[in-house]
Amino acid sequence: MGASLSQPVSPAAPLDTGAPLPPRRKRVPYEKGFSQMDWIRLTQTRADLSGLGGKRPRTDITMEEVKAHNKEDDGWTVLRGKVYNLTPYMKFHPGGVSILRAALGKDCTALFNKYHAWVNAEFMLAKCMVGTLATSSTSGAKTSGALATSNGTTQP
Repeated sequence: MGASLSQPVSPAAPLDTGAPLPPRRKRVPYEKGFSQMDWIRLTQTRADLSGLGGKRPRTDITMEEVKAHNKEDDGWTVLRGKVYNLTPYMKFHPGGVSILRAALGKDCTALFNKYHAWVNAEFMLAKCMVGTLATSSTSGAKTSGALATSNGTTQP
């Protein structure tokens, strides 16, 4: 018969797949007052970190507008279709300011999912949300009126 249910089960040994381990990420020490707990306290005491001055989040933000906000003192990013003002969060990021600079003015969804797929960014950055990225049909972009056909030609 099999093992008794009352006998302890030993944990399985780690599998040796032969694949090299990924390099350890370098830890960046927090400045005093800039830990994740300090960030949570700040979001609970300050109503608006988005820079909207208390206005409702926008729904018409284009990627061109996001690209214009690409500086440390004025930085936006797109994460999962939502636009966030990262400026107030820069010094609180556990990986340091330099890592977040790579996301300013861009869609950082793929980068974020690569390193932080388990992190609830919607909660952590809720007070920083500027709005949602406009879809191509609502972005106000004008086209020439020509339609592309399957063979690469255009027709009016």
